Amino acid sequence: MKQVVVAGAGKIGSTIASMLAHTGDYAVTVIDRDQPTLDALEKHPQITAQIVDIDAATALVDVLKGKFAVMSALPYHLTIKLAEAAAEAGVHYMDLTEDVASTRRVKEIAATAKTAFIPQCGLAPGFISIVANDLAKRFDSLESVRMRVGALPQYPSNALNYNLTWSTDGVINEYCEPCEAIVEGELVETPPLEEREEFSLDGITYEAFNTSGGLGTLAETLKGKVRTLNYRTIRYPGHAAIMKALLNDLGLRHRRDVLKDILEKALPATFQDVVVIFVTVSGRKSGRLIQETYANKVYSKRDENGEVHSAIQITTASGICAVLDMLADGKLPATGFVRQEEISLDAFLANRFGKAYAQREVVGH
Repeated sequence: MKQVVVAGAGKIGSTIASMLAHTGDYAVTVIDRDQPTLDALEKHPQITAQIVDIDAATALVDVLKGKFAVMSALPYHLTIKLAEAAAEAGVHYMDLTEDVASTRRVKEIAATAKTAFIPQCGLAPGFISIVANDLAKRFDSLESVRMRVGALPQYPSNALNYNLTWSTDGVINEYCEPCEAIVEGELVETPPLEEREEFSLDGITYEAFNTSGGLGTLAETLKGKVRTLNYRTIRYPGHAAIMKALLNDLGLRHRRDVLKDILEKALPATFQDVVVIFVTVSGRKSGRLIQETYANKVYSKRDENGEVHSAIQITTASGICAVLDMLADGKLPATGFVRQEEISLDAFLANRFGKAYAQREVVGH
């Protein structure tokens, strides 16, 4: 049985711990600085809760020493501290961050580490890069790679057409930071919330617009190989216009704490959500211009204990758990920086956690 640490006992961290503990293959120590959050964890013989402040470097390293791996379900701004502690403790490291600057620092740390550092193991960045790269490898030459992902309420009922399903800090960060893209073969930065488009899937109309971090390291990997590469977040129509008014016209991009407070007090959370994944790749095969598309929807689902997990909980936690499993099984490099696009889609979907991306069950209440 491998001993692992999950940093962060919130919605995603608690789901990761539960998934791993129920396999019987992992003993999980969940660390957080908030006792009530730890008290809310599932009571399971393979889950241990421990109060640790991520800012207390020595205590953090002591907890990590001797473990197989640490997985971060922390806010993006704590990513670097945990990665540095993982390197010092000599354990494998995985995270879910969409923050570009944090991932660049993790890559630097990995350069001298003796263990594997695998950032961005969630949905987007994460699974979306695995899918996009799998499609891209089927072409002789590439023209465009367009990646679209959204975690949406099944039943939108407010002007934003949105409910909180994920980290509020993470959503605000991806709406504010510059976005990477490849335009006419050149790696560029584009502004968030711009280049809005509409498309339909299963008879439902969506909008999509630039957000930061969803590409992960794929832009760097495909630079010089593709003419167009971009990532956009999917929402219901009308969302982007209101968020632009809040962030730009009212200046809340410079007062993120105020915006976070507004959103968390005004928008209810929901477990009745759907994750929409839509990837389109075009290029040439045997001289012909061809397009291939991956489209999928993942819904919230009840587990064997009757507890409902949101679609974003399922997809995010399954992503990082599948990567841990593959690392433990020797199917991924055991040292250095590992990119999501290095992971085989077939191997990921064959994994016991990765199989969650195939489910389509709708939960009614």
